[in-house]
Amino acid sequence: MAISKITTANREAWKALRAQYIGGSDAAAVVGLNRFSSPYALWAEKTGKTPPFEGNLATDVGTFLEEFIAKKFESASGKKVRRNNRSFINDTYPWAIANIDRDIVGEDSGLECKSTSALNIQRFKGGEFPENYYCQCVHYLAVTEMTRWYLAVLIGNQDFKIYQLTKIENDTCPEWCEVSLFIDDEEISALMEAEKHFWYHNVKEGVPPITDGSKSCTNTLKTIYTESTEESVSLVGFEPDLAQRSALSAQIKNLEALRDEVDNRIKAYMGNASRGESNRYRVTWTSSVRNNFDRKRFEKEHPSVNLSGYFKTTTTRTFKVTEI
Repeated sequence: MAISKITTANREAWKALRAQYIGGSDAAAVVGLNRFSSPYALWAEKTGKTPPFEGNLATDVGTFLEEFIAKKFESASGKKVRRNNRSFINDTYPWAIANIDRDIVGEDSGLECKSTSALNIQRFKGGEFPENYYCQCVHYLAVTEMTRWYLAVLIGNQDFKIYQLTKIENDTCPEWCEVSLFIDDEEISALMEAEKHFWYHNVKEGVPPITDGSKSCTNTLKTIYTESTEESVSLVGFEPDLAQRSALSAQIKNLEALRDEVDNRIKAYMGNASRGESNRYRVTWTSSVRNNFDRKRFEKEHPSVNLSGYFKTTTTRTFKVTEI
């Protein structure tokens, strides 16, 4: 086996290289443990059916804070870290790539730096942390073949936590770590086998994974199948799905009515009050004013003004099921 360490000329070259592999941030999506990306969404991206994720404000902030988190880790642990801008590719896992945040100087270890909103603080209670972070670190342990991986997380500028993932059974948990997790060979093999199946069966053979009810899957389907045609297809094989959907819709309608009943009971008690609190809950019922442009009236009063250049055209598809 051999591990290659590839240096790319610029970010565009790095993105092109990464698109040819499964990266650490993809690992959780492969096994359905990423809240933000489903297996189907990742498949669509890797097969070129949807554009790759280019980042957003949250990822920009994460990149900006990476150096600060690395310094905080050094301060808490007494260890020294260094950047490693090369991409790791391991012959044992030819479909996988690892782009790590930091090396631990003088150790066979790496560091992953994360920042997240304070709204997620409950996900870090009792030594736990999000599954997608876990999958990413296990992916890096596999590809780099390092012995330990540290995860340092800044939570909404309010808390800072460090976790140790180690291949050493009964490894010592440093006092500055929340917890030390033993990652055995079976755990690594399970993740990498899932990635292998996804890459060769789903991506290379073009077989889409099973769809799910996630927002990312819904948005992916909207992106791939934007416009409808006049074609009609038989859905006889989907009779059980359609029956289930009908039953679920009825349940949702009943549950929404029960929720509205509770809401109205509370509203009637609050009256004109805008806020209320109990021991566990805070309720707001505030007034707001919305101004809408009266297009019909404007066109009637100003018939010579052409507003067509100010309208944005979008294409949407409405999914509707009716029982016949």
